[in-house]
Amino acid sequence: MIKKFLFSCVPLMILLSGCTASAVEEVLSPPEFADVSVHDPSVIKADDTFYIIGSHMQFAKSQDLLKWEQISNSVSEDTLFENIREELAEEFEYAQTDTLWASDIQQFKNGKYYLYYCLCQGTSPLSVMGVAVSDSIEGPYEKVESFLYSGTSPQFGEAYNAAIHPNAIDPHIFYDNEGKLWMVYGSYSGGIFILEMDDETGLPKDRNSYGTHLMGGNHSRIEAPYIQYNQENGYYYLFTSFGGLDADGGYNLRVARSKNPDGPYEDSQGNPMAEVKGKFGTVFDDVSIQDFGTKIMGNFLYTENTSNEGGGYVSPGHNSTYYDEETNQYYLIFHTRFPNSGEYHSVRVHQMFFTEAGWPVVSPLRYSEETIADYTKNQVTGAYTLISFDKFLTDDLKEPQEITVEKNGPINGDRTGTWELAEKNSQEDSSVVIDGTVYKGKFLSGWDENQQKQVMTFTGTSEAGVPLFIVRNEE
Repeated sequence: MIKKFLFSCVPLMILLSGCTASAVEEVLSPPEFADVSVHDPSVIKADDTFYIIGSHMQFAKSQDLLKWEQISNSVSEDTLFENIREELAEEFEYAQTDTLWASDIQQFKNGKYYLYYCLCQGTSPLSVMGVAVSDSIEGPYEKVESFLYSGTSPQFGEAYNAAIHPNAIDPHIFYDNEGKLWMVYGSYSGGIFILEMDDETGLPKDRNSYGTHLMGGNHSRIEAPYIQYNQENGYYYLFTSFGGLDADGGYNLRVARSKNPDGPYEDSQGNPMAEVKGKFGTVFDDVSIQDFGTKIMGNFLYTENTSNEGGGYVSPGHNSTYYDEETNQYYLIFHTRFPNSGEYHSVRVHQMFFTEAGWPVVSPLRYSEETIADYTKNQVTGAYTLISFDKFLTDDLKEPQEITVEKNGPINGDRTGTWELAEKNSQEDSSVVIDGTVYKGKFLSGWDENQQKQVMTFTGTSEAGVPLFIVRNEE
């Protein structure tokens, strides 16, 4: 896709329906998307290509984060192992399953690629996790060892207790800012844990422990951990998904942060996440956990017309992130379901920013090679669709509301408030105040699939860790 930077009125009239004071300098050509289904996508960049690997050995690649090519769609189509059924025969038998769950690939300092796999029975935490190695990102991979088990096998001298011990799935492997290797993992059961790893072997340094507990427990629905370091503020950000992954599960993305990779982590209200878990003796106690974690995104409708996938997201979750050092841009990669589409899911990529207070906010629209810029008040004013989230763990879809952003500061319509644009050439936040709640964040011009137009948007977060999206309505 080509981006054009236009300075004359004639081409601007063609693409933005008029040369007006509200036109933005960066004009995006209609993006060409090619979508794939990779559940639980974990991203890695090798040379000039992005790869995502997920559950069921689903594997895909892209040159630009827009057009994806499916390499593998299932275990039966797997191309990463020479014969995955034979290589992992013992693991399939132990976990009582015929498929794999969320995987992760990391390139070690020695140049080799290490694929961390896991298998799980599904209705119980009967799971096994291991690592395989290859000289090439696309394989073939050879098993090194399956090193962590959960469920029935006694581990580390004690019987397995699913209320306090982790389910050995959902690995993410990463180097910290000091060059140490870690694996964060876990799902439901006893929560999220982290282990320091040996990058000579790819195995845990301590072979007698599940590692350090970070959050969750008592079967609370918290899973899919992924950690991203921010060089500018020195924080490690722990992304997780709360709720159930299916279309009626209320899956949503949340984040906490710490100055250390192994915690302790806190949300934007200062809540210690290690204490966030279901009540003792409960299973899937969502009420006990729903107020915690800084929320990034949940269920929503942009429009009542859901005939296309741009109409909203259902159960967005199990994300990974990518930081481009050359452009200083962050990306959030996740899977989502869609309104009135059952369990069908697809990968989405959104650009991510950090507020002055150091909390991530995500563009309301999928990535279309847009870049953030300084805007004027004239470029921001107009009619918008507003998505106001909350922290409840339900399958409700947040419905669109209509507002008008007035030039001199007021907001009117279904909701009322005010807005303020950040000073030009500053790193400050813009702000939107809705019914007395202040949301700090960024204005960004991006491509709207619903309207098939480039439009202005705002993404922000409140002190309570609740996101707000607004998208300009040009129709």
